[in-house]
Amino acid sequence: MDHAADAHRTDLMTITRFVLNEQSKYPESRGDFTILLSHIVLGCKFVCSAVNKAGLAKLIGLAGETNIQGEEQKKLDVLSNDVFVKALVSSGRTSVLVSEEDEEATFVEPSKRGKYCVVFDPLDGSSNIDCGVSIGTIFGIYTLTHTDEPTTEDVLKPGNEMVAAGYCMYGSSCMLVLSTGTGVHGFTLDPSLGEFILTHPDIKIPTKGNIYSVNEGNAQNWDGPTTKYVEKCKFPKDGSPAKSLRYVGSMVADVHRTLLYGGIFLYPADKKSPNGKLRVLYEVFPMSFLMEQAGGQAFTGKKRALDLVPEKIHERSPIFLGSYDDVEEIKALYASEE
Repeated sequence: MDHAADAHRTDLMTITRFVLNEQSKYPESRGDFTILLSHIVLGCKFVCSAVNKAGLAKLIGLAGETNIQGEEQKKLDVLSNDVFVKALVSSGRTSVLVSEEDEEATFVEPSKRGKYCVVFDPLDGSSNIDCGVSIGTIFGIYTLTHTDEPTTEDVLKPGNEMVAAGYCMYGSSCMLVLSTGTGVHGFTLDPSLGEFILTHPDIKIPTKGNIYSVNEGNAQNWDGPTTKYVEKCKFPKDGSPAKSLRYVGSMVADVHRTLLYGGIFLYPADKKSPNGKLRVLYEVFPMSFLMEQAGGQAFTGKKRALDLVPEKIHERSPIFLGSYDDVEEIKALYASEE
């Protein structure tokens, strides 16, 4: 047994240690945010474990059937939603929860309320489960700014008021990417320890990338600027090399790759979806928050994404996010249309 190697393994920056270090910078902090994050992390571990078993459960006839106790086996996205709602409520630190799976916002009972509101998509890209493609959980956190009865107005705020955002990707490894407003950090789950370890400190997106990511199947319905931009990616007129196309169709996977390698992710409005397809609160805002924190940009076709003020909890918006210079190009094309 290599004791030296094992001793080295114990000196790891776990996500808990990282968040406690951050907390110590704020002497007035009571640790509420740390407790909330630890509950989100627990939810991510649970879902990661469930996602890994999804195929097997189907193989032995579990998914969608009744188990021995007479409980119906739940589809993974429903199960993930239940896990996160329970984890967030039991933290005692939340008041309003908005989930992609629930039509209405969830208001936490008074005895368990806290000062945070959490918006989340418990399992984004769940249609990809059966083919083994990466899927993930996306979340954003707002602070409650009053002591009155909470309402949906408490989450209908621009993304620039979020205090933290992140996603957990369940793929070849389970990775949690988080920002509390002081840069972006990536943690990878070490299954042997059951701990998220800091593997990607202070992620910075390259200023310019050579990848573009968009569903080209919608090209016939695009507007002018998007069409021109994608044309420019494929047939550059300035002698620069063409960009590569990479599109998984799972937002977490596509944004994760964009964050690490640079480039641009586009989900524009089109004739079929005039308001775009992605939801503002728990897809557009958290990913835009992370992109800006990593030195990139996020744009809706009209304005900075984080300046949007949503009117409904499941509102949608077009989105262009990624490397600073690449987003500048699409902004210029929209500006020239006006």
